[in-house]
Amino acid sequence: MRIVNLIENTEGRSGCAYAHGLSFYVETKKHKLLVDLGPSEETLRNAEVLGIDLTKVDTVILSHGHYDHSGGILPFSKMNDHARIYMQEAATDAYYADDGRNAPERFRYIGIDKEIAKLPQVQFLCGDIVIDEELELFTIKQRSHDLPFTNKRLLIQTGDGYQRDDFRHEHFLVIREDGKTILTSGCAHNGILSIMDAFMEKYGKAPDLVVSGFHLMKKTDYREDEIKEIEDIARELKNYPTRFVTCHCTGTTAYEVMKDILNEKLDYVHSGDEVRC
Repeated sequence: MRIVNLIENTEGRSGCAYAHGLSFYVETKKHKLLVDLGPSEETLRNAEVLGIDLTKVDTVILSHGHYDHSGGILPFSKMNDHARIYMQEAATDAYYADDGRNAPERFRYIGIDKEIAKLPQVQFLCGDIVIDEELELFTIKQRSHDLPFTNKRLLIQTGDGYQRDDFRHEHFLVIREDGKTILTSGCAHNGILSIMDAFMEKYGKAPDLVVSGFHLMKKTDYREDEIKEIEDIARELKNYPTRFVTCHCTGTTAYEVMKDILNEKLDYVHSGDEVRC
């Protein structure tokens, strides 16, 4: 199996753009797939730099309904109109970030381009699906842990105004090959601990590898209680016989805190880097 990061927040492979967003190219025995498509068509240009032919991709997984994971879908669809695009029905809802009272625009739209929903290759889901013996998507039915503190400012717009996002638009990809199981998540908005618990409940054992952002990034300094929460998450993850690769919304500060606890069980992948499977 081959897993290559096509775009991420931090500089990595020479010649690859980096930006706030996420996309992975995954090659299995049966599939060439994309997990998310980053914030823009820069994702496609990075694939070209890396020698990856996106016209041969047969499957696209949109992990959740945010712009920084979906911005490359429309330009991708112009070069590849046959790859099936899987997303939850709720991914098309109106998602916003609360940037605070002092921001020029307090409530900032962070959802997907509505034109994506009109693409004929989109397959909308409402829950779990088994795609084939290699690929499966599952959702969180009930969280076992509280949402990470960084999710408090993420909202959904309804007829009654803005409400806290419940992240029912998020799903998680399970990949099986050669006796190994890989779990991928875009941002783990539901919380990586709840996702791991849901995986264990559904499949009965831990994944061999998890590739995911942990959504622990902050633009301001962390409070003491927030650092403690990050440390507690890392300590619980250490109990799993699993290797974790993180990126994007985890943030470098949170990564360094977690790395001190998880040591060799945690790595960071940068833009254009390949994940060791």
